[in-house]
Amino acid sequence: MTDMQNAILFHQYDISPFSEKVRVAFGIKGLTWHAVDQPVIMPKPELTALTGGYRKIPVMQIGADVYCDTQIILRELEKRYPTPSLFVGGDRGLGWGMGLWTDRVLFQAAVAVIFGTTDGFADEAFMKDREKLMGRPFNADEMKAGAPMLMEQLRAQLDWLNEQLGDKRAFLMGDKAGIADVNAYYNLAFIRWIAPVGSAVIDTFSNVTAWEKNIQDIGHGDRKELGREEALDIAKATTSTEAQVADPGEPNGLKPGDQVHVMADDYGRDPIAGELVSSSPQHVAIKRNDPRVGDVVVHFPRAGFFVMKTA
Repeated sequence: MTDMQNAILFHQYDISPFSEKVRVAFGIKGLTWHAVDQPVIMPKPELTALTGGYRKIPVMQIGADVYCDTQIILRELEKRYPTPSLFVGGDRGLGWGMGLWTDRVLFQAAVAVIFGTTDGFADEAFMKDREKLMGRPFNADEMKAGAPMLMEQLRAQLDWLNEQLGDKRAFLMGDKAGIADVNAYYNLAFIRWIAPVGSAVIDTFSNVTAWEKNIQDIGHGDRKELGREEALDIAKATTSTEAQVADPGEPNGLKPGDQVHVMADDYGRDPIAGELVSSSPQHVAIKRNDPRVGDVVVHFPRAGFFVMKTA
């Protein structure tokens, strides 16, 4: 158990597009990691024991520290494993901002094309699960009706990537892969896995297809496998390394020891309750307890999440 307390435990499933984003980062950094495969749909009892109710994939666990959302996962990977860096072209700030485009606007276009042009991919259980996640009906007919317009949006955004790669550079920021590539690539991989119609659109951009091949050649690092119960045992046997830190610039006066709720601002808005441990402009960490795992600290990004003091 001792040799696993600093291991990267990656709660994921193979056809998760956001998991692919992080898997590419593992490849860029040449990391060893342990895939803890989670169900595609709820219930996910082992995952929610760690997170306090956060159900989205992926989640990264290192000992008793649990990182929710790819933004905070990538930030932590860069902190712990700074070489080689994900920031390769003067994009240390803008690379994060690009992630909000690729995770929202580009991702929504990709989703619409996938579900609007591919029959039989989503069964009844999947659709009901995603309705609960999104907080609105999963209407396949509406997606089919809107697919032609979203295909135009997808094509326009692919053209941006194609233009960026127009000088035949290997990666979006130059000759090394970094956060820009990590952010953009997973959407195309998601389309490739499922939607032949969308794949045909990607194929019309020769610079993009060459870039895809360069990303695929990087691989996913050194993947190992770990069971879900084993991951919980590791959390139970370890202690968080997160120190209490007060942010003097906290705009709403939050401080360590406050009871708070954290929730996503887009979908999967399950509020996660805990005691504030630390915060900054880019992260918030809360301590919580579960009978199965004991005390854990759950980490979230600030952009895209709300933090509210418990009344």
